Amino acid sequence: MSILLVFVFVLAIFLGLELITKVPSQLHTPLMSGANAISGVTVVGAILVAGEGFGGFATVLGIVAVAFATINVVGGYLVTDRMLAMFKSGKG
Repeated sequence: MSILLVFVFVLAIFLGLELITKVPSQLHTPLMSGANAISGVTVVGAILVAGEGFGGFATVLGIVAVAFATINVVGGYLVTDRMLAMFKSGKG
């Protein structure tokens, strides 16, 4: 079971790198703003892992995952807000 998880993880890394290198630079910010919903799911999963009581290491790892996923979500929304502000006209 753990070998399968490692295989899926490594495959996801290579697939992600391959996809990101093929995306034009103009689409990186819109794609990132769309991925914030997926990062929100990551936050929920990390909270569940942190609170399950699997042991000290799992709890610490879950808390770190919550912190990093939250930074990812907040940063993504800030970048999206800044991007959308560029498209607002000055004549309001």
